[in-house]
Amino acid sequence: MKQRARRYIALILISAAFGVAVWALLHFTARKWHRAANPVAANIRSAEELWAEGIEKVKADRGEEANKVALVIPPQLQHYEERRWFLATQVAEVHKQNVQSCQDFVDLAAMIVRGEMKTVPAATKSYILFGVGARANGDVFDRYQDNQNVELYSEVQLRDRYAEIEVARARLQKEIADLNSSSSAPKKSKTKSSASKEIAARQQQLQSLDESKTLLDQFYGQPPVREKLFNEYESLKTLAKNFGGRTFDIDNPADREALKLSMLRSIRPEAFKVIEEIAAGYQGAFDRPLPVSSLVRPEQYQHILRRVNRSATLIDTPPHSTGLAFDIDYRYMSVSEQNFVMNELARLKDQGRIEVLRERNANYHVFVFLDGTRPSDALITASLDEVAPPVKEANHAETKPAKAKSKSQEKKKTTKPRARKRR
Repeated sequence: MKQRARRYIALILISAAFGVAVWALLHFTARKWHRAANPVAANIRSAEELWAEGIEKVKADRGEEANKVALVIPPQLQHYEERRWFLATQVAEVHKQNVQSCQDFVDLAAMIVRGEMKTVPAATKSYILFGVGARANGDVFDRYQDNQNVELYSEVQLRDRYAEIEVARARLQKEIADLNSSSSAPKKSKTKSSASKEIAARQQQLQSLDESKTLLDQFYGQPPVREKLFNEYESLKTLAKNFGGRTFDIDNPADREALKLSMLRSIRPEAFKVIEEIAAGYQGAFDRPLPVSSLVRPEQYQHILRRVNRSATLIDTPPHSTGLAFDIDYRYMSVSEQNFVMNELARLKDQGRIEVLRERNANYHVFVFLDGTRPSDALITASLDEVAPPVKEANHAETKPAKAKSKSQEKKKTTKPRARKRR
């Protein structure tokens, strides 16, 4: 009896062990079986992985062979004889389509909510956002009105800001009084000079605080404007709670910077289709993602960028503020790659779908026409007055570059300026 019981127990234990082994085998190999049955899912990679891989390909050494061909800039990518025509064409499209531009991040956020702008991934297999939003910062969100930055606050935050200004003013006034008192005593000239510099620095800080308070009074002092600014703060805070599947705290500087960067990765859907078309051809030809260096830029951000990028246009409606413009970075491209991209852009321009310019700051500036049709010459001509007078710019290629003069010609010109011969 005992022997039979032992056999039953042993059989039960063996069966349990076998069951556990089968469960473990199924549990740990199920994911592999799923991937084998679904190869598409196995190849899905995150935007971060694609960006890291893409940046290596963009910057990779092309070798000497890739640059043995000649660089040929199509006339479609060069400036017109009337240099203002390039910008006037883009302004004409704004008038033709009644395109709304964005003044600041608050405007941009509203356009994203309405679906007028599309926030795109930082990288895909065919393109990579390369330097987009590089000047985003963690400053308080503000409204850009009449060339002034009006900071957005809640009602409580506004009271706190006024209190901070008063505390800082009182501190600076006391420090200035103390420095004036100490500098009036007989001392060496070097000491007095140092005190004078410190007083001047604090007076400048005091003036800056007074200007900040005056600006707050100017806008928040008007009840209708104040309520509008409070509502815009709350709307932005609501948007930030779920933007692109992520939550941002607009009262946190790091989150503000990250949210601004995310919003700068936006563009109108019509323009994004053109990016995808160019990128698909480029990636197919060279197995590299197309480096896109700029998408939408609110006018306020454009002014910040202007400090480091003289190519950032400051007309009434900068092209990038419409969400119809983007830049392609060609600084790492081989000559063959540049020629390919330029030919693609020339083709699209010939079709009347885009305006484009090869800039000497290593970018192709592309502006997309909403309906795929170029504005009429009459409308472009009418828009010339809205563009600044023509200025000789050093960062753009010329349609008709001047021929280089020989040394003998330069010498003749120098020694006999009036003896010019007609040829």
